[in-house]
Amino acid sequence: MDYPKMRRIDAFPFETSGQKVIALRDPARLDDKVVVVSYPVFFVVSLFDGTRSLNDIKAEYMRRYGEMLYSERLAEIISYLDEQYLLESERYSDYRQKLEEEFRIAENRVSAFAGKSYESDPLKLTQQIDGFFNDSGGPGTPSQAQMGEPVKGLIAPHIDFQRGGSCYAWAYKALAESPAPDLFIILGTVHAPTEFPFVLSRKKFATPRGEVETDVAIVSALEKKLTFDPFQDEIAHRTEHTIEFQLVFLDYLYNNKKPFKILPVLCSSFHDIMGQEDSPQQKPYLFEFINALRHVIADSSYRSCYIASADLAHVGLRFGDDTAPSEASLKELESKDRAMLSCVERLDGDGFFESIQQEKDSRKICGLPPIYTLLKLMDAEQGKLLDYQQSVESEAGSVVTFTSMVFT
Repeated sequence: MDYPKMRRIDAFPFETSGQKVIALRDPARLDDKVVVVSYPVFFVVSLFDGTRSLNDIKAEYMRRYGEMLYSERLAEIISYLDEQYLLESERYSDYRQKLEEEFRIAENRVSAFAGKSYESDPLKLTQQIDGFFNDSGGPGTPSQAQMGEPVKGLIAPHIDFQRGGSCYAWAYKALAESPAPDLFIILGTVHAPTEFPFVLSRKKFATPRGEVETDVAIVSALEKKLTFDPFQDEIAHRTEHTIEFQLVFLDYLYNNKKPFKILPVLCSSFHDIMGQEDSPQQKPYLFEFINALRHVIADSSYRSCYIASADLAHVGLRFGDDTAPSEASLKELESKDRAMLSCVERLDGDGFFESIQQEKDSRKICGLPPIYTLLKLMDAEQGKLLDYQQSVESEAGSVVTFTSMVFT
């Protein structure tokens, strides 16, 4: 560890017992722990980029704080972070390889958040979701008539249910009141780095009520049309919540009523094409996958529905901005979000992307990849915004925005 290097991690400030600290978390959730460090230690951590020697780090610390960072203390920090699997190291590589092997041979993708983010008991889970529909901000209980137009696609949040449950309900009420699809192509946001823009899995997805089956024939047909390995980072499915949270609602709607299958697709970041002159056309493998999937679905006999599991803006101190949101800035944020979503309603994928690119993704729209992919995949005629919400965390000085939309 002469040149320590941090893995890509999430870092966000918060207060505990009146003390300001920084939380470090693995976005891939290979290890579910949250590591809390002081601001001076976080400064040290920020220097772990693989290019600075231990002496370089100590010198930078001296310049910043005017005091010595002793070798013993630096070694202690490095050892602790390595124990938490936050450093690029042999220990982390061995740990990841073990998890990958275990996940590869597993038949099911186990529910990672049942009993944590939502109820694990089927009856209590039903009551919980009933509450989202009947919440003061919810759309009310879905009709059983299913007389609406066939739904070609949805955008639903992937924020935790405690903050966004009623927003999810708006999208799924529209789905419940339309003819039930046979196949759901769920486009989830992946919060960990991946080699390629899309990651597939053949596994069944466990839920509190049983299992949701992945259509392995569709997966295999799609794989044959691709020049990249869509299973390269399949481990990302292990603890990524963005597909799992949609399955909770799908299972609620159709369990023991209408059989359905899924195609689980994780969509990686567009950060690499946020340059001023870049466009999605320049992203390797992006349109290869989109065109291949369009053909595979067209060749099938399924009535299919696309679901983009997508939050919108991430703004404030927790997300690296200099200031916390104010009442005025929240109104401005909503105005910008709605202008962006008007492109989505018009099914204008390029306009949607350009609206984000023009401001260099200053609002940090994490749902950009699945929403853009949704717009390029589905054959819908119109979109409709059903609900828009902002979740403000005053203590963290931040806000996350999200929406529900339906496409017919």
